[in-house]
Amino acid sequence: MTKAKRQQFETKMGIKERQERDREAVRRAILDAARELFVVEGFQNVSIRKIAERIEYSPAAIYGYFPSKDDIFFALAEEGFRLLGDAATVRHDPPLPPLERVRALFWRLYEFSRDQPQYFALIFVDRSVPRISREYERFAFARDRKQHIVEELQACIDAGELPSQHDREGWSRARERVAAVFATRTRDQWCELFDGSDACVAPVLALSEVASHPHIAARGAVRQVRGVLQAAPAPRLQRSSAALPAPAPVAGAHTRELLAEAGYDAASIDSLLRDAVVATEVG
Repeated sequence: MTKAKRQQFETKMGIKERQERDREAVRRAILDAARELFVVEGFQNVSIRKIAERIEYSPAAIYGYFPSKDDIFFALAEEGFRLLGDAATVRHDPPLPPLERVRALFWRLYEFSRDQPQYFALIFVDRSVPRISREYERFAFARDRKQHIVEELQACIDAGELPSQHDREGWSRARERVAAVFATRTRDQWCELFDGSDACVAPVLALSEVASHPHIAARGAVRQVRGVLQAAPAPRLQRSSAALPAPAPVAGAHTRELLAEAGYDAASIDSLLRDAVVATEVG
């Protein structure tokens, strides 16, 4: 090859590599935009047009990278699985007991939900993405991870660490194990651990704590009326608001009304009050 041809070849290769880098950068921008829109608006409200507007491309250009919206989200799911990693390749020295291996597997899933909530929601929570739901088992990683979890759970059962699914006599033992784990932390420590994750975990609050809970406070779901906590009116409407609940009546507030309803005349009621047989509201 002559020097001129070699230079020409290197120039073509440089152009090709630059084009591939540019194409990969646009592909990355499309995926990032789709993921961000998914979090804010949900899969059903994401469109090719919205993705194009977000990266300042035409919708037609997007189709040059992905045939459909489903294919974009399928590619995101593949990325998510790669980020999750393959638990079967993790080795511990010395090897962990069966129950500790199961705990490590599910702890990794928790860490993934905490560190990559967008991918976790796409893969494990939101079932509205048609292609992911329909072709979930086509992900080799998904099949392998599922099989690995099943095998590790079976190892725990075989070792007597966990009862089998239909072993009713073993359920109490499993309950004790779960209780022992929760007893290792305080309620507030567990809340802090799960805060910001998709786990269905909420504290059991005392009545005195309810009003100060962030969710309750943000929604104004509990109001204080004359020093007494009461549930705010529901539902709350946009253009009209219901009145706050009336304060609870004090003892004796309706003595006269109740006696009158019972058939006593005014003179008899006055006599009962005078003789301290009954009393009105204590001021």
